[in-house]
Amino acid sequence: MALTTYSPISTDWPCQVKTPGSYDWERSAVKWLRELVPTRYASYPHLIRHPVLLARHAHIQVQHEIRVARTALQTARAELPALGLPESVIEHTIKLYAAEVLQLQHIARSVRAVSRAMVEHGHGTTHP
Repeated sequence: MALTTYSPISTDWPCQVKTPGSYDWERSAVKWLRELVPTRYASYPHLIRHPVLLARHAHIQVQHEIRVARTALQTARAELPALGLPESVIEHTIKLYAAEVLQLQHIARSVRAVSRAMVEHGHGTTHP
């Protein structure tokens, strides 16, 4: 295992990604990042060969999902009653959207941490 000065002690570091500098850590990061983007993007060789590009796209994707979840949360109380849903379902849905926004914000911080580690370790490109 290579020694490194980077330590992902932050709670933002995803548990699915190995510690930077450890054996195969970048492969675990790429695998995790691929799960965050639509399948068609995750299969593009260019994004896989350049993990920082994959991290960038994952960041954009998660930011988009945050906007969608916020919109759903902000419009739920006004729009869901017109669908004939009971108040209890509406309240549960609002809680679901609020929790999803928080989860997505955590994922966005995790993507930034992984991306920063890739840049700091000079692993912007894999060599097949």
